[in-house]
Amino acid sequence: MNINPFDLKSALLAKHAQHVVLVHFPIALFISSVAFDLLAIRTNSCFLAKAAYYNLIAAAVTVVAAVTTGVLAWQLQLGGQRLRGDLRLHLSLGACSAVLIWVLAWWRRRQDQIGSKRLVGGYWALALIGALIVALTGHLGGILSGVEIPN
Repeated sequence: MNINPFDLKSALLAKHAQHVVLVHFPIALFISSVAFDLLAIRTNSCFLAKAAYYNLIAAAVTVVAAVTTGVLAWQLQLGGQRLRGDLRLHLSLGACSAVLIWVLAWWRRRQDQIGSKRLVGGYWALALIGALIVALTGHLGGILSGVEIPN
């Protein structure tokens, strides 16, 4: 089969390609946000803190597309059949990741609105748990897509 890599119609209408591509944005933006926050604390930089804030907001926006395309891939590829095993775990972790990112974005926005410059310990605990769950979700997604092959 000869596939043209520049065929936009095939790329956009593939049953699962959008999720595999779009999912990298919220992962990278969220992890970058946590890293920028840690660097902002270490260097006492308000610029890094702002970068962390905007990365987190962008992660919250893009996670909607990642979840939507994941559900669409499930419906189109598997016909909406009941998920089992690793697919169900990936869906559950993905939903938890999305909720955590949105909760953290809401919390961070609220802190920004009241003018608080310091993030509380609860925020940090949730952010680190979120980073672990996002990483685990991405790792499991890599295994399911065939990019990462377990031993």
